[in-house]
Amino acid sequence: MTKVEIFDPALCCPTGVCGPSVDPELTRVASSIFFIEKKGLDIKRYNLGTEPSMFVENEKVNQLLHEKGTEALPIIMVNGEVVKIGEYPTNAEFATWFGMEEESLKAEKSKNRLDVEFK
Repeated sequence: MTKVEIFDPALCCPTGVCGPSVDPELTRVASSIFFIEKKGLDIKRYNLGTEPSMFVENEKVNQLLHEKGTEALPIIMVNGEVVKIGEYPTNAEFATWFGMEEESLKAEKSKNRLDVEFK
């Protein structure tokens, strides 16, 4: 079974919706991870700000941080091997690694409309 690990820079939240502006890339990644986890697949995400021990304990991540500094983040590992440095995976890459359709990583738009009347 495929195992994907994402080593994030220090983030106040992994969704990208906190702070003064929304980061659409973080929002896309968080959404993709949600759908992957929902399927019971093995994906983990570590935040440098809250889980620094994970960065120290992983020799490959630790070495990259010593060589390139935090500019190397995010670091993406698949089955223990570094596959991407300094940028997040695309939905196509997630789909390939997990053997799924890329479309399954996109949120479905709700068909139910909610009519709210303000008084």
